[in-house]
Amino acid sequence: MYTDFISSSRIYSFVWQKYRPAILKLMVAANESPQQYQFSKHEIKDINSKERGGYSFILRVRSGKSVNDIRSSAIAKDLLLVLQNSQKACELAEAATYEFRLDKHFVLHVTKEPEALSAMP
Repeated sequence: MYTDFISSSRIYSFVWQKYRPAILKLMVAANESPQQYQFSKHEIKDINSKERGGYSFILRVRSGKSVNDIRSSAIAKDLLLVLQNSQKACELAEAATYEFRLDKHFVLHVTKEPEALSAMP
């Protein structure tokens, strides 16, 4: 697991904290179907207009930890930090894996991944 490197500058934490209630609602609604939220481009770009790697990312969270490598994405690391500090997000991610994907159009996609099938008899 890729979780021992959370030493982000936390410059994006403010925006993630601001939208934490909406993100939690998206996580709950993702039980039924994939969800999405359109951010205003300026809300993210104004935080760090010199971001070289772009703002797009994929973050997969299970049991409050990233299960994919997000070391090169400050924005993904800050989202993970906000999720880890939310009791509700931790409860949801304890029972399932969630994928958070921010695309180049600043749309956040939240998907609850299907549970692994139990060992079949």
